[in-house]
Amino acid sequence: MARFSLVFALLSSLLLGSCGFHLRGDLPLSHFPAMYIQSERHSELAALLSSRLEYNKVELLSSYQQSAPMLQLVSDTLERRTLSLFPNGQVAEYELIYKVRYALTMPDGEPQPYEFELFRDYQDDPNQALAKAKELELMLGELRQQAANRIMRQLSRLH
Repeated sequence: MARFSLVFALLSSLLLGSCGFHLRGDLPLSHFPAMYIQSERHSELAALLSSRLEYNKVELLSSYQQSAPMLQLVSDTLERRTLSLFPNGQVAEYELIYKVRYALTMPDGEPQPYEFELFRDYQDDPNQALAKAKELELMLGELRQQAANRIMRQLSRLH
């Protein structure tokens, strides 16, 4: 019985490997041996992207070189829109909108702009201001993680 489960596990992994399946975070970026990231100083999104690129064996360049692609993080902003109010007129619920604009410049090419928005609902409670501020900070961190994942998926689709 143990032998059967071992053979089954080996065949399953062989099948998954041959169909092009990759674990999350392990993206085929062999067409990007090196890359320069241009962003605002201390950008948290740029730091996330840098660590993901390094994990995927992409060399990060310290300065722009025309022979390597450049990923320019143009902006990442958080906006909020009121969704509902308490009876006293205070905001009860917001919709958080995280907007990301970036451009990818391939060697000897023109910058290709990209942009997307991520949405989250956020319930506010003025009586729990400190806890809600921490929750908002955690949500923003999750939105940045999602944005970094989305940019990485986009990069993996380019050839």
